[in-house]
Amino acid sequence: MRLQFTRLFGTSARLRGAIEAQRDALYRLAFAWCHEPALADDLVQETLLRALDRAGQLREPGRLKGWLRSILANALRDHYRRSRAFENVDDLDESVLADEATPETASESARLVARVRAEVGRLPLGQRQVVTLVDLEGCSYAEVSEILSVPIGTVMSRLCRARVALRERLLDAAPARHEVSSGRKVRIVR
Repeated sequence: MRLQFTRLFGTSARLRGAIEAQRDALYRLAFAWCHEPALADDLVQETLLRALDRAGQLREPGRLKGWLRSILANALRDHYRRSRAFENVDDLDESVLADEATPETASESARLVARVRAEVGRLPLGQRQVVTLVDLEGCSYAEVSEILSVPIGTVMSRLCRARVALRERLLDAAPARHEVSSGRKVRIVR
């Protein structure tokens, strides 16, 4: 406890609060990348500790989110280097969209969510990171380039390859009918 207090002492309370406020967003991103709740927790903890230790390196407070995402990406990269582990897509969350009206549509939605998560989880790490940052987190290509420390062209090519792979895999598994049991039409673009 004393070490933690000493470590945090030099960091302003406002910055600590701003860093801590990003915990949930960092967890969602970490979980999207690794699909393991315990590992996501560990990565977020490591990210927060590194951020607090290196708070003096943050030059522009407006870039806090991108800076934290970069630290998270590096923490994940370090973890995989250390463990040489591969992602396990068998432990996927079977969450259901909350606004579904019937058990059939809820079940169908749960299967769709699980399928999309599984396919995103099967992408190579670089593609998975880019897809989650651009399509789920709403980051610009420039932000992703900075977060992952890769050229913007690499971001664009990884995103393109990931989207093509996801489209092909999900279309191959799409049901013959294109109407969801709730009566909504599903448009499949080939």
